[in-house]
Amino acid sequence: MATLIDPDFRTRLRALNDKYAAGVPALMQAIADAHARCDTEGPRLAQLTALHHALHAVAGSAATFGFATLGQECRRLEQLARHLLNEPGNVLAEWPLLSTHVGALLSWAARDAAATHFSA
Repeated sequence: MATLIDPDFRTRLRALNDKYAAGVPALMQAIADAHARCDTEGPRLAQLTALHHALHAVAGSAATFGFATLGQECRRLEQLARHLLNEPGNVLAEWPLLSTHVGALLSWAARDAAATHFSA
């Protein structure tokens, strides 16, 4: 087996994972805030775009730091949000379903964002 060039690699990697884990509540809060704006102000372009960006931020990074299921769920919801952004005529009819899914994600993540199985 090859020797690592950086003997502290695993320690550094653990530190990055820990730093990401510490930031998960803020990432979830960004999703919750964007979700709340869609609910209170209506799922208009600016509000849905903010939700899409918040979901995308988690979808793109979570698996790298040990939160694979969280990343997968955020990716799934990000795609649903993108669909609504691309099909604005369907927003009012389809928002309640996306809103329910985002709420379930937030509840699940509050219990254990590092869980390996999503259950609403």
